[in-house]
Amino acid sequence: MGNTRLEPVVLSEAERLTLESWTKRRSTAQGLAVRARIVLACANGWNNTVVAARLGVGRDTVRRWRTRFLARRLDGLADEPRPGVPRTITDAQVEEVVVRTLEQTPQGGTHWSKRELAKVVGISPASVLRIWHAFGLQPWRTETFKISPDPFLIDKIRDVVGLYLAPPANAVVFAMDEKPQIQALERTAPVLPMIPGVPERRSFDYVRHGTVDLFAALNTAT
Repeated sequence: MGNTRLEPVVLSEAERLTLESWTKRRSTAQGLAVRARIVLACANGWNNTVVAARLGVGRDTVRRWRTRFLARRLDGLADEPRPGVPRTITDAQVEEVVVRTLEQTPQGGTHWSKRELAKVVGISPASVLRIWHAFGLQPWRTETFKISPDPFLIDKIRDVVGLYLAPPANAVVFAMDEKPQIQALERTAPVLPMIPGVPERRSFDYVRHGTVDLFAALNTAT
């Protein structure tokens, strides 16, 4: 399916590995991932028509990025600078913001704040916020979900709520807090990490370790 009128796209091993990583990494901008797929397809010897049909893009799009890659290699796949104020944030800094947001957490914290991340990357907090918006990232948000297959769920809820609404006479209530290093609750499902456009999600379901905490609380010797 080659086309002798087209200059062949021949990749070095390093270029191929980089392009493949761009297509697989979830933090890669969608536009860059498409361009990487176009170049990889062209490197198979396919002409622009075949590549366009296989990837669902226009022939002009394939032609543009084939030409840009042949002229400037990997650098040719980056967006051209827009006219006006010179760009002050590099592609590497944009990638660092996205990768750190998705794959790392700050020391002593669960999620990055724009000020913490800006200090690490060396850009302004406003720039961090713009990058988050561009990639649909909201590290400050966490959503929860609950799906219970328990057929006796309503009965259990009614029993617990009934104690609050109509507590029995002469009842004694003991309240005991968690002991250090002993968590009373443990999630039954792993936390679903944040991805572009979707915040972190946690299940409502959990396993109780209240008995362990009760023994620890009553063990006054400790």
